[in-house]
Amino acid sequence: MSADARRTRAGRGRSGRAVLLAACGGLLATGCATIPDSGDVQEVRGANPGDSQVRVYAVAPRENANPDDIVDGFLEAMTSDDPGFATARKYLTRQAAENWKPEESITVLATAPDREQADRNADPENQGRTYPISGRTIATVDPRHAYRPKSPENYAQAIHVVQETAADGKDKEWRIDSLPPGLVLGEADFLRNYRSVNKYYFASGEDWLVADPVYIRQRQDPVTRMDPVTQTVKALLEGPTSWLRQAVDAPFPSGMGLQKGVTSLTTDDQSTLRVPLDVKADRFGGEVCRRLAAQLLVTLDDLPSVQIDQVELQDADDKAVCRLGSGQAAEFEAVRDTGQDETPYFVDGEDRMRALTPGGKDAARPAEPVPGPLGKGTVPLGSVAVARDGTRAAAVSKDGGTLYVSSITTEQEELPAVFKSAAAPAAAPEDRLSQPSWDGRGDLWVADRAPGHQRLVVVPDGTGKWIEVRTPWLTEDTRVESLRVSADGVRIALLITRDGRTTLQIGRIERQDGADAQVVSVEGLQAAAPRMESVSAVSWAGPSRLVVVGRESGGVQQIRYLQTDGSTSASSVLPGLNGVNAVAAPYEESEPLIAASGNDGIVRLMPGANWQPVVKTGTAPVYPG
Repeated sequence: MSADARRTRAGRGRSGRAVLLAACGGLLATGCATIPDSGDVQEVRGANPGDSQVRVYAVAPRENANPDDIVDGFLEAMTSDDPGFATARKYLTRQAAENWKPEESITVLATAPDREQADRNADPENQGRTYPISGRTIATVDPRHAYRPKSPENYAQAIHVVQETAADGKDKEWRIDSLPPGLVLGEADFLRNYRSVNKYYFASGEDWLVADPVYIRQRQDPVTRMDPVTQTVKALLEGPTSWLRQAVDAPFPSGMGLQKGVTSLTTDDQSTLRVPLDVKADRFGGEVCRRLAAQLLVTLDDLPSVQIDQVELQDADDKAVCRLGSGQAAEFEAVRDTGQDETPYFVDGEDRMRALTPGGKDAARPAEPVPGPLGKGTVPLGSVAVARDGTRAAAVSKDGGTLYVSSITTEQEELPAVFKSAAAPAAAPEDRLSQPSWDGRGDLWVADRAPGHQRLVVVPDGTGKWIEVRTPWLTEDTRVESLRVSADGVRIALLITRDGRTTLQIGRIERQDGADAQVVSVEGLQAAAPRMESVSAVSWAGPSRLVVVGRESGGVQQIRYLQTDGSTSASSVLPGLNGVNAVAAPYEESEPLIAASGNDGIVRLMPGANWQPVVKTGTAPVYPG
């Protein structure tokens, strides 16, 4: 059986065509197990869904296996790490085995595919049998390893089996001659075999890196035979995913790849990774080589199984072209580590901006008003946002009508307005300006929710002339409830209400130089939490991760981590908290989450702990960004 503990729709268990073993250091306390050479193959139950320590070993079809067992065995073999999927191909006819391309796509179902009984009368001419395969599709993975979530939808395919002359030329065996494209896996099997990795590319025309999440095999890839490090390097060299390509640069030469036959990359005793490339040095020397080395270092830092202190890139003649250390690569990250704790902020019960005590176990220390007019209550505040450098803040007035910018490190009397809502004077705050957000470039974003005048606005540097963002998807029946811009300034998380439902969408920010001013647009909206019926709050939590507050159909409110590509895991659900209306996450995982609850005021969640009350009355918590 697979990690999903499959059942057929009729309630009958499969025949156990795969063997589950725990990897060394995982479930077996005394070391790696050996595969027994005698005895019956037995189903192993109780494995945790998605547990990467569990290994599935495919079992070849037995002699004279019936058609049911052939189909069940193939579905099981698809979940294994078998090199080249050689065992899975033994369930196929010779022609089907040659044509099957498991590397071209993955269809991810909520649970393992259900195999229904065949209609024995459906193929009287060829005396074959057709087995309906069904389930609920929740995502697909394309050849570039990009994960795309879907609102759960019915999956309906079929596997057809026929009798083919066996290799000995005498007997006939049942084999599959028609099957769905690529791999078809239940979510638990997918998460056991694959892991999310952020590739990094440079924001267009800039010197900082943007995360581009993809999925690679947890262990050796069955098709390429590459280990996870080599898979990751290969994926980076293949270029950005189609969704991100319009907003990033890949400065290395087109067609660049690893040297032929490279399937394993390991570090030496000085933690240096040497990467042999298949092009001459004159095509990627100098700054191009240095930037590519930075991309590799930041990308491979996402793999927990390897410690890399420096990367050396080699040309087609195995000569070193450049070498870069992790400290040098850090200068290309969108948010640099300053060594200082990240400070959270909120709006108190008197509509003033306050700073919370960062980090630490002591949650009782009082929150301090920020310097300047935002902390003095010169204008009653509804929401705030803090620039990445922590020196300035933007604030929307309590009535939602006006956006202000002020220093929060020095005293300042004047509070200049940088933008006003187009809503009528009698409009409610929720029909005016959203909470603002700063990107890593120092630009300020806000949504004007005025009925009939809905728009996104960006204020360059927080002080320049505001620019209306091009949003072809923002129609009269669409409303932007809130927004959060990523630190790299390339992606934007939007809570959008349409047809009475609020969903989380990720948009791509594109910038072009216009005749008079820069043209900014948000394109390519894609759902990031399609399985949630409604989403009420969101915050960035690092380069490519979000904290989302929402609920699934028929469920209660939950707080969980999601990747920007919409992927998740069972371990991403955070401790429950009632009545959450806002959440703020730090860029670094070591700092606490901050939330606003209608029941408990401002609360925080330290890593590995439960929610703790901090301030009894407060709203709109934020970290810089």
